[in-house]
Amino acid sequence: MSQTKVTPISGFPEYLPGERIVEQHFLDVIRETFERHGFASIETRAVEPIERLSSQGEDADKEIYAIRRLGADADEEGPGLGLHFDLTVPFSRYVLENAGRLTFPFRRYQIQRVWRGERPQEGRYREFTQADIDIVDVGELPFHYEVELPLVIADAFSRLPVPEFRIQVNNRKIPEGFYRGLGLDDVTGVLRAVDKLDKVGPEKVTEMLVGIGATEAQAKACLQLAEIATPDATFVEQVRSLGVEHPVLDEGLEQLAAVMRAAAEHAPGLLVADLRIARGLDYYTGTVYETQLVGQEHFGSICSGGRYDALASDGKTTYPGVGISIGVSRLLGKLLAQGSVRASRSTPSVVLIALNDEDSRAGAMRTAAALRSRGVACEVAPAAAKFGKQIRFAERRGIPFVWFPGAGEHGDQVKDIRSGEQVDADATTWAPPAEDLVPQVLTVGSD
Repeated sequence: MSQTKVTPISGFPEYLPGERIVEQHFLDVIRETFERHGFASIETRAVEPIERLSSQGEDADKEIYAIRRLGADADEEGPGLGLHFDLTVPFSRYVLENAGRLTFPFRRYQIQRVWRGERPQEGRYREFTQADIDIVDVGELPFHYEVELPLVIADAFSRLPVPEFRIQVNNRKIPEGFYRGLGLDDVTGVLRAVDKLDKVGPEKVTEMLVGIGATEAQAKACLQLAEIATPDATFVEQVRSLGVEHPVLDEGLEQLAAVMRAAAEHAPGLLVADLRIARGLDYYTGTVYETQLVGQEHFGSICSGGRYDALASDGKTTYPGVGISIGVSRLLGKLLAQGSVRASRSTPSVVLIALNDEDSRAGAMRTAAALRSRGVACEVAPAAAKFGKQIRFAERRGIPFVWFPGAGEHGDQVKDIRSGEQVDADATTWAPPAEDLVPQVLTVGSD
């Protein structure tokens, strides 16, 4: 067989064991939090028809990885398939296919890989993990769910070593009504232009707006709206002061103010009403969310989502929903790159069973079985060697305890190789300190 040089592929992150322990901790905490709030787990297939994926926004086609059987003819029978670039689109299809077997309102969470045709850079991957929650109902979805979702995210982040964060919230009806009140009918085009404000700046956005038919005065008003951000409901007065009126604008202002009032009661300081937040995908129709790390806003959003009213519809029945998604890989990649989180060790093993010689391996295996039966993760030394060498192996692996069969007057002994303390031990009763039982995820500077 010819040998192929192994080279990394950018945009497809792979973690070392210690980093993987951190990732699993994040996923476990997120899952437990979602379940605590009553969300049920589902998993959807990795592929969807390209036609469905590509209908979700102007730039969607650029993000889709199409798949085809190797060697298949270009005109092979069957729909074109693509890897899903988010979890909301496949979830909406799942709801339509299983509506008769679901109980509404349906609360689901989904933690899966997604694939996106990104240009790899910091925080931007081609393959990554997302953790989503959504609530869908039949026909009508009560507004209070739009208030609830950011509180769930706040609960999850409060249990993780996540730096200070802030959830920015807007309502798509505010810019839509504002633009229509200005006399701009290409609402989608204006939204897409304003959504690029952080990337290209106000001058470029103004050029884009004028290019799609806005006057200089209209473009200026659009930018004035996007500059409004308040930690409470005072944004309403600021929008009103711009002198634009429209029924859709009124509805959006009322709904966003309700979100901010609820947040002030249940999670003071958590939300900021930021009227430049729009989200790029076309299916959002109401409240939209983006979450940023305070002081690291240049990194972009680590958690986003919003309300969608028409994404799941079979032509007769519509299933409106609201969802929010944690970019797990994006957030974790940032924290690991900063060195702000780490695992206390890179292996689940808390004990290494030392070997006096190869003939004692069977006894060591019995000791290991006794420890494992009581929830103590352990492994037997790979080979008999001088005890100093076996201890150094445990140190390299990050295993805190070494077990020495028959080392004591009345049986075995175990040594904490960090402190050097060695005591008599019985595999049927001994247990490590609680903090050593499983690897811990630590913030830098913690013990």
